[in-house]
Amino acid sequence: MRDGVTRFLLRGASVRGEIVTLDRAWREVVARHALPEPVRDRLGELSAAAALLGATLKFEGSLVLQIHGDGPVALFVVEYRSDGGYRATAKLREGAVIAEDAPLPALVDAQGRGRFVVTLDPRETAPDKPAWQGIVPFESETVAGVLERYMQRSEQIPTRLWLAADGERAVGLLLQRLPDEGGQPEADTDGWNRMQKLADTVVREELLTLPPDELLRRLFWQESLHAFDERACRFACRCTRDKVGDMLRMLGSDEVEAILAERGEIEVRCEYCNQAYRFDVVDSVALFHPAAPAADGAPTRH
Repeated sequence: MRDGVTRFLLRGASVRGEIVTLDRAWREVVARHALPEPVRDRLGELSAAAALLGATLKFEGSLVLQIHGDGPVALFVVEYRSDGGYRATAKLREGAVIAEDAPLPALVDAQGRGRFVVTLDPRETAPDKPAWQGIVPFESETVAGVLERYMQRSEQIPTRLWLAADGERAVGLLLQRLPDEGGQPEADTDGWNRMQKLADTVVREELLTLPPDELLRRLFWQESLHAFDERACRFACRCTRDKVGDMLRMLGSDEVEAILAERGEIEVRCEYCNQAYRFDVVDSVALFHPAAPAADGAPTRH
């Protein structure tokens, strides 16, 4: 199946929806992180949720979803960009012991300190505009429940999500009730409740195995459904050697030289894609003295 988000309307019921499949993009994430199965699957569900919400961004930039707390998993984080690029990671605490059937609260909310954070960041193309961040307490047993409560609190839009993930695929279905329009007495007043009941019949296996168009047809075959063009998603990490170099400059030459004296080189590994960037003494000189000319006869590094 292709990686993409499809938006659709259930016209008679005044309900909009989206369905997402992350196939190759999700396997790229799985291949880069050796995560326990419960952590992997929750990260996949959060990835699908980010794609569903990110597909409606009205600016050029990124949506970041985070779940963090005091459990064995310190952080789940997913970034989805307006161009369809996506990346995700999870950070485990050192020595974390995770049961095979651990639910989401056991992973991040052991002592009730879990938080869900949404960040909307337009600064990539509009550096003068600040990022917006919303933080809500952790109040659900599932990733879908966390998102539904957030949407109800912040957007005040009735929203339902159905999410699933395994080692091969991350998928999601979203329904939202459209605002009532005046002057339309023929509108289906029970449409929202009926669409929820239909979607509630879906099972995890169907989400993970059926193509999006077939799944929608099975769920809403009696409804007036109009699907829009699919929007492609892909795994795309934004890390670069130049960005890592900028980070090392922020540490300062004294700190970098001290690390080099102890280890011989500095290795920085991207937490999203696991790409390693290595810097030695020659690289350090180039970082902090980029305009320094090489001495006559001295070797140069290319």
